[in-house]
Amino acid sequence: MTIDSSHRSPRAAAGGTMSLAEYGESRWATAMRGLEPLTMCPYEAGWRLRVLPSLGHVPVRAMTRRAVNRALHCWIADECGLSTVKNSLAVLVRVLEQAVRDGLLDANPARIIGWQREYQRAQRERTAPRSLALPGPAALDRLAARLVQRSPDGYEGWGDIVRFAAWTASRFSEVSALRAGDIDPVDWTWDVCRHTVFVPGGLRDCGYRGKSRRTVPLRPAARMLLAARLRAARHTPQARLFTGPTGGRFSTPLLREATGWDEVVVELGHEFLLRQDLRPTGLTWLAAAGVPLSVLNDVAERPSPAELRRYLPPADGPVPEASPGVPPQRSGPRP
Repeated sequence: MTIDSSHRSPRAAAGGTMSLAEYGESRWATAMRGLEPLTMCPYEAGWRLRVLPSLGHVPVRAMTRRAVNRALHCWIADECGLSTVKNSLAVLVRVLEQAVRDGLLDANPARIIGWQREYQRAQRERTAPRSLALPGPAALDRLAARLVQRSPDGYEGWGDIVRFAAWTASRFSEVSALRAGDIDPVDWTWDVCRHTVFVPGGLRDCGYRGKSRRTVPLRPAARMLLAARLRAARHTPQARLFTGPTGGRFSTPLLREATGWDEVVVELGHEFLLRQDLRPTGLTWLAAAGVPLSVLNDVAERPSPAELRRYLPPADGPVPEASPGVPPQRSGPRP
């Protein structure tokens, strides 16, 4: 695209030969103005780890939609998570929007529509969700034991965290934020309403956007992991049920680094766990246990019906509406 130099602002004239990396460094504070600290962490990571390696060398004035599309498809091909791709693209949009305001570009080439459909198509083509699940409880126990063995202090809590995440189809960040008051010991369900996130200065628990939450049924294996912890926290609803070695919050990166996760999963033949957590394992096991589709849909955070059915075991008959060991779901509030 061509910019009329007679109408170019002094800032545009000064930045006309800047690469994206140089421009981002010089205008970062202005481009990120108004963002919450909680949002800045993933934006900074997306900029440093994906945008700069892919597009940092490109002059700002030469930035095109084709170049952005190429980078976006590379991130998808590298099996980056949906939120990772979203944050990387969002920070690029902000920086190039500033370039538009500075007169370096006529329009923002990073405002791409429909890329999430392409991401979902690539995910469906790459693998079926059931193939991302551990083959059974024995494999889970071997994984948990090996992770504990590889940790420098042999902290047994890492094994319990991994087991609980698999049995509940939850994220490690959600297990970190689990409090005693979130568990209903009558119906044996978990009200998942918060997770642990990075913020400037450390880790913090926060609720999900829009106050969204989901209810996860606790199968017997998960109940066994909770029993002693719930007894100890009987009069302390805010007590954490799973903690890191120091007795406080933990993060997914901390767990992976402390346990040698990447090396262990490859050693045990579970390479598919390098870029994803244990949610596919939990969802596959819940579906195999005969959890009703309505409950599975809630646990899986309401995917499309076609995506949800990919977790179901191959069978000719319909999924049963009830299953031994799965508690009935109450529609009313807790007592």
